[in-house]
Amino acid sequence: MKKTAWMLLMMIAALTLALAGCGTKDNASSGSTPSEGADGKKVYKVGTEATFAPFESVDDKGKIVGIDVDILKAIADEMDFEVEWNNIGWEPVFQTIKNGETHIGASGITITDERKESFDFTEPYYESQLLIVVKEDSKIKSLEELKDKKVSVQINATGHMAAKKLQGEASTNIMAFESQPIAIQEMLNGNVDAAIGDNAVVYEYIKAHPDQKIKVIQDDAFEKEYYGFMVQKGNKELLDKLNEGLKKIKENGKLKEITGTDFE
Repeated sequence: MKKTAWMLLMMIAALTLALAGCGTKDNASSGSTPSEGADGKKVYKVGTEATFAPFESVDDKGKIVGIDVDILKAIADEMDFEVEWNNIGWEPVFQTIKNGETHIGASGITITDERKESFDFTEPYYESQLLIVVKEDSKIKSLEELKDKKVSVQINATGHMAAKKLQGEASTNIMAFESQPIAIQEMLNGNVDAAIGDNAVVYEYIKAHPDQKIKVIQDDAFEKEYYGFMVQKGNKELLDKLNEGLKKIKENGKLKEITGTDFE
């Protein structure tokens, strides 16, 4: 009798664990399913780091605005869905896409072979190039001159990758920060010799801070970069939807209207 009761208890415990495991799996995957708006349209969560003007920033009303916002709005209008923006920071953009908490990564994200191993990207929508930013009286003229200098970058952005390629992965002269504006400010504060960042963001920073004595250096050693919207690996349905909408706004001229540049 005792043996039978013991076996019954073990079976109940095993069943409980199995059910709990199923529940955990369902909860983990539920984040990747878009919600439904009041009008019945699918609502996709977008993760961003909104200090990357002109692509995304927060206006004086607390609203996320910028080129990426306008492009995704145009795509959503064409493809009949909605987006919900979440200002979560640069590193969490990648993590939340991976675990399904957000559906679209939109933060001026450069498409790279390394990132494509973990995520899927849309066709590119913007061409960019890295720049070196120094103080107006700096004697630095090229990327090669930064080989033994202190450099500030946005963490895990392509400027960070370029700095590590130049100085080595373990270089202690590279200072990585959460946002590009902070990286530039560190250079102005004299904590580093130069900052590296995307051209549109650098020029937008200069436009917003006309009193700061900054010099920009272009160097052909930097390769051209292309921005794309990022989705969870294997999410073909959403990727196809974004690509179809992007193709439409390229063809109807809306993309050029938003970015101010031609892009095929």
